[in-house]
Formats: sequence, structure tokens, C-alpha cells
Amino acid sequence: MTKKERFEKVIAYFSEHQPIAETELHYKNPYQLLVAVILSAQCTDKRVNMVTPALFKAFPVPEVMAAASSDEVFQYIKSISYPNNKAKHLVGMAKMLMDDFKGKIPSDVNELQKLPGVGRKTANVIASVVYEKPTMAVDTHVFRVAARLGLTTNSTTPLETEKQLVKYIPKDKIAIAHHWLILHGRYICVARSPKCDICPLTAYCKYYEKLQKK
Repeated sequence: MTKKERFEKVIAYFSEHQPIAETELHYKNPYQLLVAVILSAQCTDKRVNMVTPALFKAFPVPEVMAAASSDEVFQYIKSISYPNNKAKHLVGMAKMLMDDFKGKIPSDVNELQKLPGVGRKTANVIASVVYEKPTMAVDTHVFRVAARLGLTTNSTTPLETEKQLVKYIPKDKIAIAHHWLILHGRYICVARSPKCDICPLTAYCKYYEKLQKK
């Protein structure tokens, strides 16, 4: 099976069986999504969703967050991983939003990455989810699943994975494909013991193919 065929099979499966796939982070507007994605770095969406209701109530708009101290924000996110750094990032992000972007979340990936706490993955998520741009955010789930399936080859960085994926995924499918791979990695192709016995993609999976040869 060629790489192109493998992509086609995987995309066809998900298109039929999971036509709707979205982030599991809870948010109501672009600002809330940006805050939630910053908090989700090396933390579960479930944990983030537990703290954001109170956080959003206290800091409903960037103006309010920008006027706060990182110590104030910390009190709301202390159960999240790396709360000190993330509190500083959130306040810095809100201040830059107000000072440089008039309070509006930018749509450009490069502009987004100027914001404190926003790396390429986070920028791609915002560009994709908010502005429906064909950007592929690569987190640990996407990185792992793409490699196991054989969608990527010898990739050692998220950027390499991103480039290989967007080369073969149709532009109109890139945004949803990000969610397909994340959810598959979160619930089936888990890190330590992938659930190959219930995986619907084994016929196209290089990892499973190798297991069968052992």
C-alpha cells in the first residue's frame, strides 16, 4: 500500500464514520478557546474544562485579563500543570492582544505565535478552529498516531509531521483531520497499550502490520 493510498483509506474511514469531530475543550468565543488551548499544554482537556468556567467568569474578556496580575490568575488555574508559567502567559497574552491587536484574536499563524504562551501548535489550533484555515496542529496524539499508522515516515519533530500530513490531506479535510487523529490517539491508539483489538484502522496500519509479523 502506498502512502497516498494509506491516507485515502484513513480519510475515507473517518469521513464516513466520524463526519463531525471537534475539540473537547469548552469555550464560547475565540478568546476563551485561546485561553483554554494555552492551558491545555501538557494537561488534559478534562482538567482544563474543570477550571475554565470560574476563570472565564472572573476574566470574561481580554481587557479584564490584561488588567489582572499573574498571581490573581494563578488562583484559578493552580490545579493545572505549570500554573505559574501559564498564569504569566495568560496575562501577557491578554496585554499584547489589547496593545497590538485591539483585543481581536489574529488569524495569521505567525502573528498568533507572537503572543506569550502561543507556540505553533496552539496557533494552528486557533487558525483552524476559529478561522477555518487549513492548518494542522500537531500534539503528542497526532504525532504518535500519524507515525504508527504510517502516515508519516521518520519524522522527529512536530513540524516535520505537520508538513508530511498537509502534503497528503486535502485542504478541506485538514482541520477535521487534526481532530480525528487526536481523538483516535486519546481513546484507541493510546501511548502505552494501543487498543488494536478494537481499532477500525488495522487494515491500513503499519504498526499493526509489524505486530502481526512478530
